[in-house]
Amino acid sequence: MSDTSTPRYGTPNWEMIGAWLEMPADQDGPFWAVNLMDYRELADYSDGRETTLTGREADDAYAPLGPLAEIGAVPAFSADVIDQPAGTPIYDRVAIVRYPTRAKFFEMQRRDDFLELHAHKDAGMASTIVFAAHPVHAIELPEGGAHVLRVRRFAEGQQPAADPPGVTPVAHFTIEGVIVGDQRRWDDARFDRVDESALELLKETGGVEEQIIIVLGPPELDELADSVAAPPSTT
Repeated sequence: MSDTSTPRYGTPNWEMIGAWLEMPADQDGPFWAVNLMDYRELADYSDGRETTLTGREADDAYAPLGPLAEIGAVPAFSADVIDQPAGTPIYDRVAIVRYPTRAKFFEMQRRDDFLELHAHKDAGMASTIVFAAHPVHAIELPEGGAHVLRVRRFAEGQQPAADPPGVTPVAHFTIEGVIVGDQRRWDDARFDRVDESALELLKETGGVEEQIIIVLGPPELDELADSVAAPPSTT
């Protein structure tokens, strides 16, 4: 992945990346890149430049909207983390981008305009998990309750227990694999509206070996349902 192949914020999943690079075009298609972002307190540029930017501000400077548009990718969701009842590290923001194909994802990695912006991401991000996900369903975010993201790894040979009352499904994704992360494996990601009485119960879901539970603030961007409903891009 060119100059993005040795990021300081995580370890690329070379096995999956290698399989993607060999994937025939007729088997390729859309995927959703879900980003869990943990910022540095102060940005740290690898070229040694002086800066007063926070990690979040450096990531805001990264925001590769131009390169994403050029390859036909669509920002689908972004929101700040306001609480994290389970899982480590503690994340600051969640963002999702819909890519038209894996080939287009690699094309972006090679673009000069993306590589120039990527220096800001590397400076601002302490750690991140970016995983490739595929939607099972998605609806518009309903009113009421907390907006909760759960990223889960199932116990071997088990399926997770049913959710308790007070959980309203919003979007459900299966996880193909982690693109960049900390070598942990994950099976699914669920966005739900959760009543306060149910939030604590989610921490003890049967059949789940490990999970990250994140409470999200009001979305800065929420086109998630539309991105799932959109037909495949011909870009």
